[in-house]
Amino acid sequence: MYLYSVYILKCSDESYYTGITNNLEKRFNEHQFGFNKEAYTYTRRPLLLAFHQEFNDVLQAIYFEKKIKGWTRLKKQALINGDFDRLQILSECRNATHYKYKN
Repeated sequence: MYLYSVYILKCSDESYYTGITNNLEKRFNEHQFGFNKEAYTYTRRPLLLAFHQEFNDVLQAIYFEKKIKGWTRLKKQALINGDFDRLQILSECRNATHYKYKN
């Protein structure tokens, strides 16, 4: 049985890269040593593994990866820091039409 890791790399330009793999150490080394010149991380090395979460189910891992990729930088930072209270606040709807803001 495979374990699947969703990971966030912090790049040298302070940006974040999110990915999924079934071999985290190998995949991190591929990013770090620049095996693919077309990769987002190639010109942003050195890299730091800022976060990873393991899953037994590949579909859950894919879902989580896609979810994170849509997040703001602040939400990614809250996840990396384990600040789940802040993550919840950043996830709340702030639209004027939201039920919290209706009279």
